[in-house]
Amino acid sequence: MTTASDAHAAQRGDWLHFPDVRLLRTLAGAVIQLADLGSLSSFRLPYPAEAQRALDRTVLACLLRGVEEIPHSLPELFFWCHSRPLEDWPLDLPPDAFGPDDYLVDPEALVPTQLCHEWWIRGKDAGAAQFDREVIHTAMRLCRKASSPESYVAFRRLLVERPVLTGVERFETDTDLFLAPVQELLDQCYAAVPASYEFEGAYVTCGRCLTLLTPVAGGAWWCERDRCRRRGAPPHGRTLAGADAAGLLQLMRPLRQFVTNPGRAEVELEARLSTLGLEVQLWPGFDAYDLRVTFPDGHVWAIDVKDWKHPGLLGRSAKPVRPEPPYDESCWMVPREQAEAHRDYLGTYRRNRPGSAEGLPLLTDDRLVALATARLRGASGPHLTDSAPTNGSPRA
Repeated sequence: MTTASDAHAAQRGDWLHFPDVRLLRTLAGAVIQLADLGSLSSFRLPYPAEAQRALDRTVLACLLRGVEEIPHSLPELFFWCHSRPLEDWPLDLPPDAFGPDDYLVDPEALVPTQLCHEWWIRGKDAGAAQFDREVIHTAMRLCRKASSPESYVAFRRLLVERPVLTGVERFETDTDLFLAPVQELLDQCYAAVPASYEFEGAYVTCGRCLTLLTPVAGGAWWCERDRCRRRGAPPHGRTLAGADAAGLLQLMRPLRQFVTNPGRAEVELEARLSTLGLEVQLWPGFDAYDLRVTFPDGHVWAIDVKDWKHPGLLGRSAKPVRPEPPYDESCWMVPREQAEAHRDYLGTYRRNRPGSAEGLPLLTDDRLVALATARLRGASGPHLTDSAPTNGSPRA
């Protein structure tokens, strides 16, 4: 039962007030660990320590709440993960945390969901969970040392536009002069593709998001991107077999999740705003923010793109956009399809946004394009705001 203090805690974004938030992080970590070891559809004793800990703590939480139906084994706990949305688990969690489609394991493909990865990677501060940030920061450092912002942009575009590389394509990156400062880093970004992606001797990429599709029962294919799946069956992109399949590489999951995925939204927004006649720069100032949009009158918007499934986690991570390169207004952007898939996405973000970022608005891509179009038609405004003044740094 949610108490008045619980409701107040949720309203102010204090999720740690709810005891089972930490349990959820443990559950997400256990699912990721098991997936890394092999198929989630079968287990063998002894269970990995993190998985056993997740099972024990879930059983204890159920017993403390007098729940009769409890998972007695790891296979039963895994069944909960792909058959029960998190809002139906007998856990003490924030009331606005989850919706009816929020699972830790995808019911169809039986692999960890985007939500599971977000809770594991963004829900704690362990060094291993910050891999994507470490890679990006290292790339910045190397490109700064080489005094080559063009190299950083080339690196980011590679991660966004080529999440899958054949052996020949990986060799070709070695001869790209723009990528010279980050060559050693690329070996940490890409890894050999597991056999679970192969079907009848071939691998298939998604025609929309360019990542590898996972074969599922009945000859169908599953895309790991929630936003892509909501558009319908994934169109096939490249089919890689024979020599192309030998030495096939893909980006590490944290990079696909937090660099490639939002990167697709970034380049799509860049194209839409450029079509309006605006000057758009991607990742200015060594990725101080994602897009710098300059209007004909010199007015500048700074935009950071966040393609996150969970608005509460996104809200808790909110912070003002960096002040350099200078701009007039700033905001975060989430793809409309992502926002519409969660009840009250923008409201949940605002409720969980810390006071230090109170003025940072979150807008959908469609809303941003509409505001840009309206501003081009008028002498000034409209402004980047949702329910509070923009907390942007004034342009010098």
